[in-house]
Amino acid sequence: MTKIAGALQIDLNSDLGESYGQWTMGDDAAILPLISSANIACGFHAGSPAGLLNTLREAKRLGVSVGAHVSYPDLVGFGRRNMDIASEELTADVIYQIGALQGLAQAAGTCVSYVKPHGALYNTIAVNERQAQAVIEAILSVNKQLRLVVLAGSPLIDWARDAGLQTVAEAFADRAYHSDGSLVSRHEAGAVLHDPETVAERVVRMIAEGGVESVEGIFTPIKADSVCVHGDSPGAVDMARRVRQRLDEEGISVKAFTAGA
Repeated sequence: MTKIAGALQIDLNSDLGESYGQWTMGDDAAILPLISSANIACGFHAGSPAGLLNTLREAKRLGVSVGAHVSYPDLVGFGRRNMDIASEELTADVIYQIGALQGLAQAAGTCVSYVKPHGALYNTIAVNERQAQAVIEAILSVNKQLRLVVLAGSPLIDWARDAGLQTVAEAFADRAYHSDGSLVSRHEAGAVLHDPETVAERVVRMIAEGGVESVEGIFTPIKADSVCVHGDSPGAVDMARRVRQRLDEEGISVKAFTAGA
């Protein structure tokens, strides 16, 4: 592939801090040098305090931006089960999680600068206005300067902006898309891509051309400020490493969306 003309830049983020006691999830130490923003678990879907503190300290050392990866209270289901939670309870849950991570981040010498919902909560509030407003209210009540990472093209972008919250549109390196811009359900075959070369090429095209080819075979526009490289899938480190290599080869700068904010 030829070099891309012009100065292009993207944020690379990954979901980290998801190990729990003796149970290991992902390889935070290997992923952190490859990304610019780390979505750190807050204990509701994964993450134990000691492990979170270690990941936060390493993020601080490497100059990686930190965000609160908030979730439904679902340790057993890893935050991937849908929950019909009352608005007031959901707001309190999100406030609690942000506060917990803020305390650990302060101890590590860094700070929480954004919020990215996890799993089922992420997908639900992308289209469910009631739960979305509960999460928005929580963030605004903690710190109006916190940014909300949202699925690119989702209604949540307008809901959050109307409430006065800054948003960051996100795309996924290893997830398949439908032609309407929605993610293919993890319950469907082919929803998650595993070949590092294919994923890396896909990310370059996403940034350079502004879209990806959907499972329907249609080029689908995706306007993204950040691209997520998952840290918990098989071969995650090799995939993230190849994505970063391809971006470097194409002269695409990797920089946190919070830089200079």
